[in-house]
Amino acid sequence: MKKGFTILEISIVAVFASLLLILFFVQKTNIDAMERDEDRKIAINAMYYALEESFYKENGYYPESISESNIKVIDPALWTDPLGYNLGDPQSSYSYEAMDCNNGKCKEYILKSQLEKEDTYIKYNRN
Repeated sequence: MKKGFTILEISIVAVFASLLLILFFVQKTNIDAMERDEDRKIAINAMYYALEESFYKENGYYPESISESNIKVIDPALWTDPLGYNLGDPQSSYSYEAMDCNNGKCKEYILKSQLEKEDTYIKYNRN
């Protein structure tokens, strides 16, 4: 009698290993998407607090558009979403919509980010 594994035993181990690899990559994809969503929330919160605590307190209004040039108190890297698009680009997951504007001075805004694993993350003006 020879010692070793049969083809059936090797096939079962190969199928089991394949299932584990598929499960690993599915979970890794989900975890990566959740991390990108957290990065998006951090960026939107930074923009929100910069608008409220810096821009609005100094000027008494909100800008018609936001960018590195008029909101300088946050890390410039936060203007770029996790996929590499800047706020204002059509493909960006970030958006800023100013409302009730007069001569570039706005009373309201909506700041949003499209998330992958959750509903859209939205921040409204506080004042």
